[in-house]
Amino acid sequence: MKRLAITSLTAIALLSATLYASEESTPTMPMTKKSQQSKKAKKKQSPFLIKHGLPHMTKLMKKLWDDEKLALTPEQKEKLLVIRKETMDVIKQIKPEVMQLKKEIVQAGRKGDNAAALQPKVEKLAQLEARATMVHLTCIEKTKAVLTPAQKAYLKELHKTKKAAHMKKMQEKQAQGMKCATGKCGMGK
Repeated sequence: MKRLAITSLTAIALLSATLYASEESTPTMPMTKKSQQSKKAKKKQSPFLIKHGLPHMTKLMKKLWDDEKLALTPEQKEKLLVIRKETMDVIKQIKPEVMQLKKEIVQAGRKGDNAAALQPKVEKLAQLEARATMVHLTCIEKTKAVLTPAQKAYLKELHKTKKAAHMKKMQEKQAQGMKCATGKCGMGK
């Protein structure tokens, strides 16, 4: 009986995955192993000017893809997949160049290279990060345009709840004598 239930669940999962995959191999939203990297590693590799504070809407949609309260329609899911693909295609082009420039600038700085000699690379890095940030902002805007007012309100409430839980957790840690990194929990310096 257990084997039949597991087989049925597996078949349903595979069927639902194929329903959302297009003929052009558009990625589906479920979590991948690559997307489960540690947050610390991701922050280090960010190609954006603004590293914190802006939501990653398609990443959030990926987590809430089948959330009954969010209730994304098939049409919304299709539009969100297109937005994600467009966004990720551009970021995948920009990111390697950003990472390479960062590496070169750091290595040159450690070697003691003249700051003026590094200025063209720094300016190019700033241009690329600004472009990536604009792509990010456009993604947020397009994603919100797909959502209904009720869905946006639900996401806002989720954010408030998550933030409140995080603050409570940090306060509990501090009460136990644990310290947060400066600015990480909003509790002091």
